[in-house]
Amino acid sequence: MKMKAILCKKWGTPDDLVLEEISSPTPKDHEVLISVKATGLNFPDVLMIAGKYQAKPPFPFIPCGEVSGIIKAVGKNITHLKEGMRVAALCGVGGLAEEVCVAATNVLPIPDDIDFNTAAAFMVVYGTAHVGLKHRAQLKKGETLLVHGAGGGVGLAAIDIGKHMGAKIVATASSAEKLAMAQKYGADTLINYIEEDFVEKVKIATNDKGADVIFDPVGGDVFDKSLKILNWEGRLLIVGFAGGRIPEAPANLLLLKNASLVGLFWGNYAVKNPTILVGSLVELLKLMQEGHLKPLVSQVFPLEKSAEALKIIENRQAIGKIVVEVQP
Repeated sequence: MKMKAILCKKWGTPDDLVLEEISSPTPKDHEVLISVKATGLNFPDVLMIAGKYQAKPPFPFIPCGEVSGIIKAVGKNITHLKEGMRVAALCGVGGLAEEVCVAATNVLPIPDDIDFNTAAAFMVVYGTAHVGLKHRAQLKKGETLLVHGAGGGVGLAAIDIGKHMGAKIVATASSAEKLAMAQKYGADTLINYIEEDFVEKVKIATNDKGADVIFDPVGGDVFDKSLKILNWEGRLLIVGFAGGRIPEAPANLLLLKNASLVGLFWGNYAVKNPTILVGSLVELLKLMQEGHLKPLVSQVFPLEKSAEALKIIENRQAIGKIVVEVQP
């Protein structure tokens, strides 16, 4: 059997990707074969294509690791998943294709009332934000949460979850359009970091106390400035380095404030502690069904326009999540 797939054959940009027809994969005993309906795009996908991500798959590989679809075949060692099930899955790579094999431990059945585009858009960003805020930073009701990159997928997820947890939200973003969406999702204070000094604005918003938890997927100068506005016993959650530079922290600032730097490599929970990851995703599905959380899919592209979709993420223009609809 043949399938359509987007291939990365060399390190480069989304424009270097090619659409080809290749052989369909066959599931191993511990895997299921998923007929892909939709694929969620994330910033690490762009890094992987450029050869700048921790994982460097051998060429050629199919980018993107977050999909939804219908189980087409089941490995002989799998008993809890069946053919025909609607699922969301984390595949690491292989997502921009009509079919993908995924380890059964990374597959989550989804209810009928969650559409495939939404299912492909929530696992990475909502899972990251939820484990980060609840498990790692231990955000408490009434605390102030500062969210950087508030207009992007993981930033909006952090606002959505933080608001549900009872926090007061301060959001920073680079445009009025992104801030408007952050406000819609529950941000109480809005800061355009291009036009305003977010350090001073946060001080005003918190009566000079600073933020209790800072959600930082940007790094670089944003991280450096954030250290100045951590409250006593504050937690700065290190989510990623979309700004490019990996920063360093002067230990004396942390000591004086009894503050903590808290790392979050969400994907590694699949290996180190799957119970945390799976438990989080199950809880998130329940909250979504109950209407407490609403992932935003802002744009949908067909498979043949995957490069165009990835370039929006590369240029940091995305609001919420962008999805490739592989098989409508």
